[in-house]
Amino acid sequence: MKFWDTSALVPLLVNEAASAQRAAVLLAAPELAVWWGTAVECESALQRRVREGVLDAAGARLARERLAVLAGAWHEVAPNSAVRTLAVRLLRTHPLRAADALQLAAAVTLRQAGLPQLDFLTADIRLAEAAEIEGLVVLR
Repeated sequence: MKFWDTSALVPLLVNEAASAQRAAVLLAAPELAVWWGTAVECESALQRRVREGVLDAAGARLARERLAVLAGAWHEVAPNSAVRTLAVRLLRTHPLRAADALQLAAAVTLRQAGLPQLDFLTADIRLAEAAEIEGLVVLR
């Protein structure tokens, strides 16, 4: 199983330089995990692209359809006190934004639950560095 940070998922929704590589990763390992707020973060990323004129309404609609397909199959780490407590520790330990700390906390929680291997996909350099320090195998 692979944990997909939002920055790694967005190239599956819209055409970007990393889209082909991310699609190949998904094809090779279709079981993906995300945190509870991923759909919200994806919508935020789409709306930013619409506001910037990079994505039109039809493209945003197609991206949401792709997201719905992915969401129908992914494993979602629900918000709970253990994830929140870990996210707070991660914020005190690493230079992360709140949402990134929650992403990483969700992934670390899955690993601590006993998954033998959990790769962490992200395009965010700070998040990747923190994930490596926390003992995750990071795929950039």
